[in-house]
Amino acid sequence: MMLDPLRRFWDAVGRVTPGPMLVRAGIFVTALGALLTAYPTVVVTGRLVAALVLLAAAPAVAPRGRATTLVVLAAVCGWLLATMGFQEPVTLFRLLGLAGLLYLLHSLAALGAALPLDAVVAPEVLARWISRAMLVVAASAVPALVAVAAADALHGAFLLASLVGLVIAVGVAALLTHLLRRE
Repeated sequence: MMLDPLRRFWDAVGRVTPGPMLVRAGIFVTALGALLTAYPTVVVTGRLVAALVLLAAAPAVAPRGRATTLVVLAAVCGWLLATMGFQEPVTLFRLLGLAGLLYLLHSLAALGAALPLDAVVAPEVLARWISRAMLVVAASAVPALVAVAAADALHGAFLLASLVGLVIAVGVAALLTHLLRRE
């Protein structure tokens, strides 16, 4: 009676294929990268880094659960702690890196939730998924860099850059809505 769940566990482990495991490894790496990017240097270089590693492992183990949301919220809290609590400077590349890692975490967790552990996945499928996600990250980072550069050229017109970013975001949302309704 007691051996039945254990036997089912080892049978499931024997059926695991490389594709879903690569996705789950990507989930772990992006989650850990986001947490290490977000949290203050004091936390990242101290003993609490072990807690961040364990937290990053949670969505890799169970991508269908709420662990991904927990990691995203923990990263946001870490960012707020670093910038407000420890007065670490807000740098553009750190902010873009965190945003990109959180998007990749979300995207890979969605893929990991849809893939059973014994699914046979062609490498091209994973490569296309990751390249599309990276394209989204790049497509959002480049306009942000241009807006910040334009604000610097205009001697600190960050309000103007924020408004331009808002207009771009609304435009992209309108375009996506139009494309969705067209089909």
